[in-house]
Amino acid sequence: MRKFLLGAVALVASAFHALAADPDPAKWDEVLRQARGETVYFNAWGGAENINSYLEWAGGELQKRYGVKLVHVKLDDTANAVAKVVAEKAAGRNDGGTVDLIWINGENFSSMKRENLLLSPGWAEKLPNWKFVDADEKPTIRTDFTVPVEGLESPWGMAKLVFFHDSARTNAADLPKSAGDLLEWAKKNPGRFSYPQPPDFVGSSFLKQVLSELVADRSVLQKPVDEASFEQVAAPLFAYLDELNPLLWRGGKAFPQNYPAMKQLLADGEVDIIFAFNPSEASSAIANGELPDTVRSFTFPAGTLANTHFVAIPYNAAAKAGALVAADFLLSPEAQARKQDPKVWGDPTVLAVSRLDAADRARFDALDLGIATLKPDELGPAIDEPHPSWMERLDTEWKRRYGAAN
Repeated sequence: MRKFLLGAVALVASAFHALAADPDPAKWDEVLRQARGETVYFNAWGGAENINSYLEWAGGELQKRYGVKLVHVKLDDTANAVAKVVAEKAAGRNDGGTVDLIWINGENFSSMKRENLLLSPGWAEKLPNWKFVDADEKPTIRTDFTVPVEGLESPWGMAKLVFFHDSARTNAADLPKSAGDLLEWAKKNPGRFSYPQPPDFVGSSFLKQVLSELVADRSVLQKPVDEASFEQVAAPLFAYLDELNPLLWRGGKAFPQNYPAMKQLLADGEVDIIFAFNPSEASSAIANGELPDTVRSFTFPAGTLANTHFVAIPYNAAAKAGALVAADFLLSPEAQARKQDPKVWGDPTVLAVSRLDAADRARFDALDLGIATLKPDELGPAIDEPHPSWMERLDTEWKRRYGAAN
């Protein structure tokens, strides 16, 4: 009995020690002290040179200002980082994990939240720079693909689906104004449109955009997939794709691997319309010499998908204090303004610029958002992202129906 009690006491003490060891962002001076000398392994998509360069800059600033080393672990799929944390938890590695910070949203966040793989709730809203975040006017900052965020991840940038075309080759008056229009446009212009092959995030987003426009009751997409009704709810999407896919680039027998590959098709003149999840993407690509300066953006007047992307800290991260410092720096007006510059990245800010002091407001006011960037009133309404389970289910069904041909 005595051994049992001692063992129980040891377990409680161990659990308390693990809890107490987590840095508290409300005690920021202590966080900064703990963070100095730490190496933060930031698992983030590595498929765009401009984003990689931005993270290299951020890493230099973190080292210089706070003594925190940022290592960009370049991913082609965020799920790979999630899988690392899952495997570590299964192996009982509850501290000293190999992932310190993850660029995340959607189904990956939902999965980590469900499996209790994230640093305890509330930390994000205790960061010093949270006071500048526009959580009231941007509802997707507190709700990630319908899933409450609860301070488990820190917002990093905003996303809105936009389309673009090369005005030297296509007439703006003929551009589609909806998913239905896009199908009719493809019938008149076979082979001149495509989308990345799901489960690529951008390709899967195209499926969700079309389904959101065509579904009989959009509110059903805000709930988890019901297998009993999935076929009926998704029927309009797959009827649409049955018509569209043979009209695509290479007859729908091959698809771009990802957004950069699709962008290259536009640059090479192989397609006439592409799309991205960034209103400044076309301007950024022009500024970086990836697309001609005749490219222009457009959107659908009835709305396109919108969301927020975040950074999150796994529950077993080895450098939690360093990860908190990195997350806070990425929220800083300086880092957010640099990120929004199309010559750097062009990713829209999560901050309420009106809350900033005069010097920081001037950073944003000085930005040239580019010739191909739509003004806020030109972007159209935001369509809510479906529940994360829809992306996974649509990807699976897409692969079953169309993937075997590729």
